Amino acid sequence: MDLDEYRRAARSWLAENAPDTRAEGAPDAGGVAAAKEFMVKLYDAGYSGITWPREWGGQGLTQAEDRAFAAEAQDFVLPTYVFSIGLGMCGPTLVDLGTDEQRRRYIRPLLRGEEIWCQLFSEPGAGSDVAALQTRAVPTDGGWVVDGQKVWTSVAHHADLGLLLARTDVDVPKHKGLTMFIVDMHAPGVTVRPLRDMSGRAHFNEIFFDGVHIPAENVVGKVGDGWSCAVTTLLHERLSISSGVGMGGQKDNPAAFEALRAAYAGPGGATDPLVRDQLVELYVRSRALALFNQRLAQETKAGIFPGARGSAAKLLLAELTLFQADLATSLAGPEAVAYPGGGGGTGEVGGSAGARLANAIAMAPGMALGGGTNEIMRNIVGERVLNLPPEPRTDKNVPFKDLRTSGETSAGDGRLA
Repeated sequence: MDLDEYRRAARSWLAENAPDTRAEGAPDAGGVAAAKEFMVKLYDAGYSGITWPREWGGQGLTQAEDRAFAAEAQDFVLPTYVFSIGLGMCGPTLVDLGTDEQRRRYIRPLLRGEEIWCQLFSEPGAGSDVAALQTRAVPTDGGWVVDGQKVWTSVAHHADLGLLLARTDVDVPKHKGLTMFIVDMHAPGVTVRPLRDMSGRAHFNEIFFDGVHIPAENVVGKVGDGWSCAVTTLLHERLSISSGVGMGGQKDNPAAFEALRAAYAGPGGATDPLVRDQLVELYVRSRALALFNQRLAQETKAGIFPGARGSAAKLLLAELTLFQADLATSLAGPEAVAYPGGGGGTGEVGGSAGARLANAIAMAPGMALGGGTNEIMRNIVGERVLNLPPEPRTDKNVPFKDLRTSGETSAGDGRLA
């Protein structure tokens, strides 16, 4: 099948199978069940894991088919939100670093939506500084016992499995004593508590591990090499965030260029020259990011590791998101003040459309925090892309047990900060 035929077939399948309703925020339990049913159909039709290796359950096709499907999917709002962490971060990490047994066990169910994944890195005392985490994994017969806390974990309240980063050695510097695990989110001792954000919804969670047993075969990579594994996951995270792994990209974003142009420019274009300039700036930024992501995807498929340029893509998206939220607010004025379920104004963005716009504006600052803050992204780009001198560090060669942390005298006693 040539590429044009592939696109026509994808378009036809989406028109027949994509839901008609527009998803607003994280789905409830009923929405998750429907989303899982959709993912099974998506996989069976050959549109889930398009470029993933065939031997592990993917379709084994090229970036050309992946881009073709994504282009067609932009006209639809697909219920793939709860799978975005697995598709964008956990699955690619297992493809890169997992054992053959792990790939056989987890990749195909992930692509079919049979299992939902989350990523368990951040902690109350270790956000941007992930290597400062204090969740401990202690060896025991047949595996490990984990105690600790994670926070800001997306979709954890729906997740079946998670990639957990825990400390397994406190006698070495903080970057060298970490190990990555696959954890069963339904195991005894795992407690998930949703956290409401400023949108009024619970997109994130805090998770507590109290004597949770993890089998030895659930170690990802090597014991003590968790930081290297985490870097791989974070690279995939930043690439997936910037490229919009949830299929549909910015098309369903009421603050994106097309939505704002349709709402405020009119058939003949915007009459206010300042509005025209701002819309053009938004288009240029959006298009530049799309082309940059396309280049990174092509290089990755060709075996060229994007490295720290993934952080540049994530930084560009965060700045784009803040810019379009500011522009949407200035264009909508009072109409931007709407709340989910509460209705909006009477203009183009009133009612449910106004609620979606208000939600997009409220969520925009989070893009500059999640997946690494803008400040951290600039540090990474400066040091690893531009080869600028690194910032001074006093903890690089100090054993973790000798580091002082907030809320305790020493990180070595195993207590949480």
